[in-house]
Amino acid sequence: MTHDTLNGPFRHRYLSHEALTRQLETWARDHPQLARLESLGTSPQGRDLWVLTLGPEPDRRRPAVWVDGNMHGTELAGSSVALAVAEAVLALHLAPERLPGEWPEHQCRQLREVLFYICPRLSPDGAEQVLRQGGFVRSAPRRTAGSPERPRWRAEDLDGDGRCRFLRCLDEAGDFVASPDHPGLMLPRRVADPPPYWRLYPEGMIEHWDGETIPEPDWLADTPDFNRNFPWGWRPEPEQVGAGHYPGDAPETRAVIDFALAHPNLYAWLNLHTFGGVFIRPLVDAPDSGMAPQDLALYRQLAAWAQSHTGYPTVSSYEEFSYQPETPLHGDLIEFAYHQRGCLAQVCELWDLFQRLGLPRPERFIDHYTALDREQMERLAQWDRVSNGQRLFGDWRPLTHPQLGEVEVGGLDACLGIWNPPPEILPAICDGLAAYWLQVASMMPRLVIEAVHCTPLAEGVHALDVTVANHGYLPSHGVEAARQRPWNGGVEAEASPRGCKLLEPDRARRVLGHLDGWGFGLGDAAQMPWFQRSRGNSHQARVCWVILGEGEVTVRVGSPRLGEVHRTIPIPGEPAAPDPC
Repeated sequence: MTHDTLNGPFRHRYLSHEALTRQLETWARDHPQLARLESLGTSPQGRDLWVLTLGPEPDRRRPAVWVDGNMHGTELAGSSVALAVAEAVLALHLAPERLPGEWPEHQCRQLREVLFYICPRLSPDGAEQVLRQGGFVRSAPRRTAGSPERPRWRAEDLDGDGRCRFLRCLDEAGDFVASPDHPGLMLPRRVADPPPYWRLYPEGMIEHWDGETIPEPDWLADTPDFNRNFPWGWRPEPEQVGAGHYPGDAPETRAVIDFALAHPNLYAWLNLHTFGGVFIRPLVDAPDSGMAPQDLALYRQLAAWAQSHTGYPTVSSYEEFSYQPETPLHGDLIEFAYHQRGCLAQVCELWDLFQRLGLPRPERFIDHYTALDREQMERLAQWDRVSNGQRLFGDWRPLTHPQLGEVEVGGLDACLGIWNPPPEILPAICDGLAAYWLQVASMMPRLVIEAVHCTPLAEGVHALDVTVANHGYLPSHGVEAARQRPWNGGVEAEASPRGCKLLEPDRARRVLGHLDGWGFGLGDAAQMPWFQRSRGNSHQARVCWVILGEGEVTVRVGSPRLGEVHRTIPIPGEPAAPDPC
């Protein structure tokens, strides 16, 4: 593995679809024993939705984790971090000394058995438009089919500078004033502010214009929001803006749903967004009192690791990230991954802008997004000047708008510095998130045949005892929320004789059920020093077959989530040595 492979261009700039594809293809070509690239389908504009599978023998079923980024078109940093996770996994296999942080050899060995599925860009059409001209794209640059033909803003680069910023129009009833100290910064108007006053609109054109009505800009209306289009808890428009006509009606989200259904071996899911500098976990539709205590303890462990590796806090979606208190979002990806697919699922809002501005944390984290006062906006502009290369705020220039007449164009371009971190700090963000996700991947369950004993019962008759165990952190069923899903079956064992026979051939296959892991999460009473205790041996299961005659028996143990392990035992013969832990 070369140094360049560990320092990909995505750590220093935001990649076009072509460059992103080239990076993925390079990894798949250079490391065919570890990396396999496949397309889940194509976007409406014909771009591939790539998934990179990382790990030896990618077709061998075993516990896996998922990372996706750039579900929302404007949020480019998710692609960079998803690619950085892929880069770290390659380093894990090829050059572990180059991993960020300290990684004991036993942990590296366990991680090398985990499959990683990396989908760096769920909205290639949206990302491409943002990279090409800027402006805001929620998920994809298209309207939801059947949306009413009412006046609406469409982003367009009117002055030819390659970026969509803002338009400002002089108006005695305007609700903004210009900052006297920071060119390009517009501030909410106060009663005592002297004129001039301005109205602000996005740089672009009004579709379905009637020659009179200037609509309020709303980039969420009449356009898909992929993070409202998943089956769990889905609600239709207008109850949930961006929901689409039915769950999975967007080809991008349908591709993810189909992949998840075909891969029950997923145990952890990271959905990368920007911005805020925060991890968001379930529940989305209820307070923490509604979550299984076992799952809440697991999320406390994840929160501790997240804080350690990234400096980001973790919050409940319902309690601190609902736009309105007690009004949950619907059709959210992490709810689908948690409740329906049994994953430890979470969002990461990359880029801790609020913390870098020194802003106090509000009671509900989401209030950060509506709580900036004028002084704090001035602080943002000062940060942009000193630490962001003045990427955010540009001077205003006169423009004759085809519909509005004489206006000015300029002001804010939020792409680099608000919606996404400055490229200069991407390497540190990539390192922190990659190290964090490797830590989470270390929690995967590990199925082993722990012991085999072949005991003579009579001449030509033996008892074959097999002990199966889970040596991993998580239980075989994943999170408690999905334990009872019909597809989430437990471990089964099957004996296949050769040259000998089973006394009860109709009982060759045995259902062993789920196996606990050794992990508790954080805050479990069983870990406290005043009454420490283990679960007993619920991580193990034992099965016995009676064998007639001589030959050999192949024992296969597995489940759709855990994959399969097997052992061939001679009959009669010496007891086989137990598997190493």
